[in-house]
This record gives sequence, C-alpha cells and structure tokens, in this order.
Amino acid sequence: MYTADSVGLGKTFTALAVIKYYESRNDRVLVLTPKKLRDNWIIYTQNDKRNIFSEDRFNYDVLNHTDLSRDGGKSGDIDLKTINWGNYDLVVIDESHNFRNNPAVNDRETRYQKLMNQIIKGGHKTRLLMLSATPVNNKMTDLKNQIAFITEGNDYALKDFGIDSISNTLRKAQRVFNTLSKMSEEEKTKGDFLGYFDLDYFKLLDTLTIARSRKHIEKYYNLNEVGQFPKRLEPINVKSEIDIEDSFLKLSEINDEISNLNLGIYSPIKYVYPNLREVYENKYDMEVKSGKGHFKQRDREDNVVSLMRVNLLKRMESSIESFRLSISRLLENINNTLELIDNGEFYNQNIDINLIDPEEDEYDDMIFGNNVKVLLQDMDLVKWKEDLNWDKDILINLLNESNKIIPDRDAKLHDLKSKIVEKVNNPINKGNKKVIVFTAFADTAKYLYENISKWALNDLGLHSALITGSNSNKTTLKKYVTNSKDINDILINFSPISKERNHIYPESDEEIDILICTDCISEGQNLQDCDYLINYDIHWNPVRIIQRFGRIDRIGSCNNKIQLVNFWPNMELDEYINLESRVKNKMTMVNISATGEENVISKKQSMNDLDYRRIQLQELQERVIDLEDISNSISITDLNFNDFKVELMNYLKENEQELEKSPKGIYAIINIFDDLIDEIEPGVIFLLKQTSGITEVKERNPLSPYYLIYINENGEVKLNYTKSKKIMDYYKKLCLSKNKVLQDLVKEFELETDDGKDMTNYSSLLSESIENILGVKQEVGVKSLFSKGGTVNVKQDINGLEEFELITFLIIK
Repeated sequence: MYTADSVGLGKTFTALAVIKYYESRNDRVLVLTPKKLRDNWIIYTQNDKRNIFSEDRFNYDVLNHTDLSRDGGKSGDIDLKTINWGNYDLVVIDESHNFRNNPAVNDRETRYQKLMNQIIKGGHKTRLLMLSATPVNNKMTDLKNQIAFITEGNDYALKDFGIDSISNTLRKAQRVFNTLSKMSEEEKTKGDFLGYFDLDYFKLLDTLTIARSRKHIEKYYNLNEVGQFPKRLEPINVKSEIDIEDSFLKLSEINDEISNLNLGIYSPIKYVYPNLREVYENKYDMEVKSGKGHFKQRDREDNVVSLMRVNLLKRMESSIESFRLSISRLLENINNTLELIDNGEFYNQNIDINLIDPEEDEYDDMIFGNNVKVLLQDMDLVKWKEDLNWDKDILINLLNESNKIIPDRDAKLHDLKSKIVEKVNNPINKGNKKVIVFTAFADTAKYLYENISKWALNDLGLHSALITGSNSNKTTLKKYVTNSKDINDILINFSPISKERNHIYPESDEEIDILICTDCISEGQNLQDCDYLINYDIHWNPVRIIQRFGRIDRIGSCNNKIQLVNFWPNMELDEYINLESRVKNKMTMVNISATGEENVISKKQSMNDLDYRRIQLQELQERVIDLEDISNSISITDLNFNDFKVELMNYLKENEQELEKSPKGIYAIINIFDDLIDEIEPGVIFLLKQTSGITEVKERNPLSPYYLIYINENGEVKLNYTKSKKIMDYYKKLCLSKNKVLQDLVKEFELETDDGKDMTNYSSLLSESIENILGVKQEVGVKSLFSKGGTVNVKQDINGLEEFELITFLIIK
C-alpha cells in the first residue's frame, strides 16, 4: 500500500498504527528511512521519555536507505553482514520517492535491486507500506518503479482488479502528461486535465494508494478531534541587494561572467586527442538497456559543466559567503591542476589507459581524474591550460570583488536581521518569538549562524541553533542540549511543545528560538511550535519550498497563524527566471533512447518549462500553496476516489435503509450553476449496469459492470464511460449538499413528459448512450427502462440492450 498524504498530515502515525497491528501478530517489521530521519523512527522503539508511544513497546528494526548499498559494518545494533534480509513480514519505506529510479548498472547490485531481490522477493511473503508526499516527480516511471515493489515486479499482478498491465496503464498516462506539457498555460487552464486520463489509471492509484490533502481533512474530519490547521498569512517577499554600498556587481553581471567560464576542469575527455577519443569512448561510454541505448562520457561531462554553472549562480543568490567559498575552492582546484601540468613528468610510451588498474596508485602522477581517469599524455595540454587560465582570470576577479563584501556590507544579511527583530517585537501569535531560516547550502547556514547567534543572544536574548546534517550542528543553548551533534537534541529544545520536552526536562526554563538549517530537515520533522519560516534562498523547485513550510504548517499546531517569508534577488521575476535560461543555454541534454522517453528538450519545451517555473514562483510570491495545488503538478490526491468513498460512507451511515428500499430507475433534476455554465451542457448522466452477457465494447471498463455516460440534449455523448472519473466530478459539483427538490424544474419536466408518461426524448438519449457503449447502432427498445414501478430490464428481443438495466439518471437543465 502507498500512503501519499500531503505534507503535515501524519503519515508517520498512520504507519505506526499499521506496524502495531503486524507486531501484535508477532510479525517482524523493518523500517527503511533516510539517514536524516532515522532518529525519528528509533525513538518509538526505545524506553525513552521522549517516546510518546512507550506503552506500545514497538520493536521494529530501523535501517537507512543507504544501508542497502553496504555489505558489511553496523547500522545501529544491526550487523549488515549477517542480517537476514528476507525474514521481514512488513517493510515500511519512509520517503519512498527516493526509490523512484531503477538505474541500469552492470557491475554491482543497486540498492533498488537489493530491496527488490533480497527483501521483497527474498524469504517469505513480505507486505509493503510506502510513505511519501511526493511519489511522482515528473514521469510515470517514478511511480512504476515504486509500484513494482508492491507487485514484486509482476506487470500483471493487478489483473483481478481490472488492470491488465501496470506498465501499459502508466505508459498511457505518461503520454497524457507529455501532451499536457506541450500545451500553453492558457490551454491547460481552460481544460480539465483529469479528463484526458483513462479510467484504469485512476483505478490503479485507487487500488494501491491512500492520499489525503489538507482540504480533504478539513472537509471530512472532525477538526475538534484531530486538531486545527493554522491560518496561512499572505507571504512576505523581501528583495535584497548584495552590497549595502551598492558597488558590487549585479546578479545578472555575475551570471554573464559565470556563463563565460569554460570549466574545463570538469571535462577532461573534451581535451583528449582526436585519434585517441575512440579508446576513451570504449572505456567509459555505457551501453544501457541491453545495448539499445548509449550514454557518452563526453555528454555526462557537458552536463556536469552546466550544473556547475547553475550551482555557482544559486550559491551567489544564496549568500556572498557561499559564492566566495565556491570560487575559492574552484580556484584552488585549477591552480593544482595547472601545477600538475607545469611540473609533471607524465609521458610513457609503453602505457595506455586500458593497462592501468584503477585501484593502483602507481601512475597517479600521470593521470587526471578520480572515477574517470585520463592520461595527461593523451590530452591537448596546450588547449586545456589555455582554458584553465581563462577561467582562473575570471575567478580571481570575482573573488577579489567578493572579498570586499564583509558582513557589515552584506545587504541581505542586514535585511534578515531586520526581519527577525520585526518578528520578535511584533509576534503574530502571543509570546511566540520563534523563527526558522532555511537555506539550500550548508556554507550559507554556517555563515548566518556565525553572524546571527551572538547578535541574537546579546541584543535580543534569544538562543540560536545551526543544523546542516553534518558534524557542524551547534547551538548557544548549552543547558538542555547534551549533544549538539544530535539533531533531535536541538529540535526538542526548539519545538518543545510538539516534541513534548516536558517529559524529559519538566523544569526547563530556556529554549531555542532561532533555527538556521538546510534542507536536511525539510522532510519528516514536526516543528509547529514555530510560526515564522524564512526562505533565505529560493529553491528553483517550488515543491521544496512547500516541504520546508510543512515543518510548521501542520495539523494540531499551537499557533493560530503562520507566516512565510521569501528572500528574492532584487529584480523582476521574469529577469530572475531568464537567468536560468541563459545559464542553461550551453547545456547538452542527453537522449537515452533505451528509456523509451524523450529526454531531449526542444526550444519550445524549454520555453514551456520556463513559463511553468514562472507561474509556480509567481504563486509563491502571492500565497502559500498546497503541494497538490502547484500549477500543473501531478497530485495523487486528484487521481483517486477517496473523496467519493468518504461521501458514500458518510451518507450510508444515515440513509442505508432508504437506499435499500429505493427502486432502480430513479432520477433527479438539477440546474447548472453560473460557475459551471462554460463546462457543462444541459443533458443527462445515465448510470447503467450490465446484467448479463459479454459485451464487446470499444475499450475495457474498469468500473464494470457499471457504466456512467454523460450525453447532452442533442444526443451528443460528451463523456463516455471511459471518462467516468470526470463524470463523477461533474456529478459531485452539481449535486453535493443539494438536498431540496427544485420545484420549478420538476414542473418543467412534468410538462415536457406529460407527468412522466412520454419519455420519448429521454428514451432516445438512452438509446444513443447504449449505442455508444456497445458500438452498435440501436434505434428501438429502450422505453421499458422508464416504466414506473415495473422492471427496468430492457426487452429481450433487442440485440445487446437486454444486457443492461438502468440504475439511475440525473437530468441536467
């Protein structure tokens, strides 16, 4: 089963309930988690005051995702050399989207393959529960690879559920997404993209996934019991300069300099002599998918160069310190390489690259590179040195300019301090001074801590903490933090209410109020004591921004309101977006034909991608959006039947007997509201049931034996049974919460049909509908379906019609 609830809805607690059930049966349970979230799971297995479920005595094993790549050593108390991988009855995979890729590797077993072969397929039958708010990134193979764990790689495992082929179902869905990606934003907005999908895709997701959104919880759950959501205030957008004195280069000018870099330090294959390139291609180029695809090392290096340009730009946007450190490291690398070229004695006519053992260091003085090694004697060193010196001159100039921007001149740092002071002096929730500052880079986080922590303690009386996921974690609060390297030790003192610190330190009188961190805690952490979150740099993937905000935007928050603050470069959004375009101009996109998907981005596709990014970032400037509400994003909460099931369950609680007594063939009449005028036409939605026979239809019906069909008054089928999900959505929009008879419409219908005695028009529409289902022309024999109080079966002498009965119909006026 796949739990794909949105951010902050308690997937961990759902999983713990499932684990409790299995452990009560004496089953053995394994939790696989990202290393950064390991302590979150281990705490529930320990006799620890912080364990709110200590009485449940959980006893599951916890391993890191990365432990699947290890053959030995220990992970906690578990010896990876002797562990019996195949002896687990239930495996819970937290943040399972980390397994969305199944890479083709020839020389080793990947962690994906190990999970599949040794745990899922190994030993006895293993049940699987996967947790992720973002199971799909941008392609259906993301979901396919994760579903394969549930089905043990059997493409036909869901045949009994009406899904003949999982891969075909997802392949058709991918074609829909590919089509949508080529549409303009206006075209996407006008149409309902859900209507493009075959119903078997919805059925696949509905069979395997549980996905609830914030809106779903607010609508169907008693918030007095489960807790309230805090109110999201409109985002605050801060546009900062780089230099208070305004003498530093503009970000666009820095970007131009970055674009002029050759970065040949990352592309040694480019400088191999032409007569030797085939030798290196044979050694390093990879065949994938049994030789159907080819991945060139030269293309890989070109992509690395492009990614480095993007990284330099993002680090400049993040902080002047992060940029300065990157420039310094790159310069040091270039200088070392130039020294190697100038001082090395690296010519030996008796060796070539194929004779060198990569594990030996005998020829290290003659080689450049680590994983991909190139003999210096095989390279055009004159050209390489020329390009390295070109880059060196640019980098020295950038470094000299960057060194001028000391903290006192850092305009962005100054703006951050101002926001913290403003928040502390004007709390949005009474007495709450807490602030989280997120950044994508550890260098920026360390820089901020160095310049915030002492100032905040001395001037504001507030303790600060730094979390980067490495050994650099620290805090100014020493009283209750016994181990600053332990992330949980810091977080429990930053969010003491949500993490119930009073069980450990009931006498506590101090806590951390300012938390500076990287994305190492952007997932899986409950920090809802805080009500104010700052994005010190804007991630180009808005999903990451939402994941960050999800640390405080959680059900059961003690705060009535929460605030998001976004720092942007001091430029218009279009100019900011175009920086990405210019950085990527030199990027080579690699087409691996074996994947079956197009990886080459055309100019039009690239522009669509930039338009998409622009709209996403514009939304983030104007409001806080849910993960499932990102423009054109793939959201499982939109692609299953959860809402319909909950509606039905709630209705059955009070109306089950009435439904049982209701005759088949009942109908209702509804009018089209103003906001649906452009979407829905007057007509009828029929619900039919196939009662006998094997009808040959145009396409398989996943809702069999039931058929939904929507036809307009002119006899044109607007949506056939293959679009049942969209018909149900329209049905819901038209009828939900409408429990009064519309007398005017009833009178109009009675006049039209002579009090229901003349159903000729509706008989004709039903005939057209069944014709659409059967794919066979039928002109007569449907009047009996409207007989009051009598059978609703069609006459037996009508070819094909006798197979259906009318359950109900909705007349739309």
